[in-house]
Amino acid sequence: MSNPILEIRNLYVEFPSSGEILRAVKDVSFNLALGETIGIVGESGSGKSVTSLAVIGLLPTAAKVTGEILFRNPRLASANPVNLLTLSAQQRRTYRGALIAMVFQEPLTSLNPVYTCGEQVVEAILLHEQVSQKEAYRKAIALFDEVKLPNPREMMKRYPHQLSGGQQQRVMIAMALSGNPAILIADEPTTALDVTIQATILQLLRELRDRRGMSILFITHDMGVVAEIADRVVVMYRGQAVETAKVYDLFANPQHPYTQGLLNCRPRPNQRLKRLPTVADFMRVTTNASGELEIVSQIHSQEEKDLLLAEVSSSAVVERSQHLQQQQPLLSVRHLTKEFPMRSGLFGKKIGFKAVDDVSFEVYPGETLGLVGESGCGKSTLSRCLLRLMEPTSGEIIFDGDSVLELDAKPLRHLRRYMQIIFQNPYGSLNARQTIGDALMEPMQIHKLGGSPQQRRQRAIDLLERVGLGESAMNRMPHEFSGGQRQRICIARTLACEPRFIICDESVSALDVSVQAQVLNLLKDLQQDFGLTYIFISHDLSVVKFVSDRIMVMNHGRIEEIGSAESIYNSPRQEYTRQLIKAIPDTKLEDIQARQLSRATVAAKEVEAS
Repeated sequence: MSNPILEIRNLYVEFPSSGEILRAVKDVSFNLALGETIGIVGESGSGKSVTSLAVIGLLPTAAKVTGEILFRNPRLASANPVNLLTLSAQQRRTYRGALIAMVFQEPLTSLNPVYTCGEQVVEAILLHEQVSQKEAYRKAIALFDEVKLPNPREMMKRYPHQLSGGQQQRVMIAMALSGNPAILIADEPTTALDVTIQATILQLLRELRDRRGMSILFITHDMGVVAEIADRVVVMYRGQAVETAKVYDLFANPQHPYTQGLLNCRPRPNQRLKRLPTVADFMRVTTNASGELEIVSQIHSQEEKDLLLAEVSSSAVVERSQHLQQQQPLLSVRHLTKEFPMRSGLFGKKIGFKAVDDVSFEVYPGETLGLVGESGCGKSTLSRCLLRLMEPTSGEIIFDGDSVLELDAKPLRHLRRYMQIIFQNPYGSLNARQTIGDALMEPMQIHKLGGSPQQRRQRAIDLLERVGLGESAMNRMPHEFSGGQRQRICIARTLACEPRFIICDESVSALDVSVQAQVLNLLKDLQQDFGLTYIFISHDLSVVKFVSDRIMVMNHGRIEEIGSAESIYNSPRQEYTRQLIKAIPDTKLEDIQARQLSRATVAAKEVEAS
């Protein structure tokens, strides 16, 4: 680290906001060595993405950036470090892409939908290298092959929408590599991906780093991902770097209460906690007389920590399971199939694609059935068929003795009061022009619940308080709330109908880990208080195991296996399930240590060879 490739010294980033100054990054300093991966971790609003954008020079012109960002070009042995903040916009462009490249969180919004993937990568190569169109095309194919896209020549001809999420991200990585950068900034590149695809992208980044000798700044809010890929970690909170340490040291002995909270609020598949701890359980934040944050630990003894991480006993799990399955099922699904017509071949022969293929299962009152599988396995299609938001091709759906598929429009509307769904994107689920109060009272009006307008308003206020908000939210608009708060509002709106059965369709996958913990705890509390029954859909087996009594695994529209949460995780019968479990990010200390020792051994051999 005597000659790091990147040095960030006393970095401040400020934005003008409503006549005030918003300080997004406050006095951040750290170094990045050649070939090293630093994980920058923190919740939304912590300043991690703003820090990375300052490095690559993509902040808005209104931003005021001070401090130093020193870059040392590794391709010039005698090069002195250059302060990137002192360069003109034209000079910064010579570094961006060619020496420092970036991969963003959502690949589909970063790719141009009207150009093929190959055309976009060829364009990037021509921008960085003085080569012919033919040579650029050949290099693009080689890059597609390097990032392990199947059939690279065919992928060159495809448009972004024709690729899966993981393939789109590989195209973005290929484009970032087109300039042969010394530093790759990866900003939440796996957040929206299935856990299995996430594992392959992380493995790909590790291989590219080692083969090319690149340095990586990896930005994430997931400590499990940090454990898999980082050498060192910078933990950020409200614009400040509160802790910097080697990855093993951070997991073995976290010093800052915020780090302790982040490490403990993510579900652990080998434990069944009574409740998930949150960051607020580990620290209290106050503001001193000069306006600076003061963070005080809330945990003062091992006994307090043990109480916070209390587990459910095995006997309690067995007893609850026996009680649930002694009841009559609330929902019975028999041989359900959903087929989409497609055309194939030269003459467009019509064929049927079965998104849901002969699925049968039951859900008991008060139970949570977890539904897991990769994107495209049929989870969301199944959920929409259960509510008849999508008409099944064949089969039976029996809810509380009623055949859902035989109901006409009026009785179906009445039934939907009791069968509700919480979608993945809370912002897309709320009307941007409707106040929160109106959004909550609307379903009461539709189903003629709550009595008078005053009574409906009071019930809406009660629901907001129940989900941790309050009356002050009634007259505000959706855009005024954070993602976690919007999801709480969606939960409150769902409860306004007084449902018995709720489908949670990836309802926590886009949330920070601490907010995710709060929402999961809330869902469990509401289940206990209102006797709710859930189908909880997710691709994250850790989250599903925490919240579920039983787990059902789907693959290619069919049920691979179904059983208790413990049996699915500890003794999976199917290879597909074993692969899902294997893909969960590994945070065990011995495995982190083994990865770091392997890295150190490889580095020592490279030094010796040189």
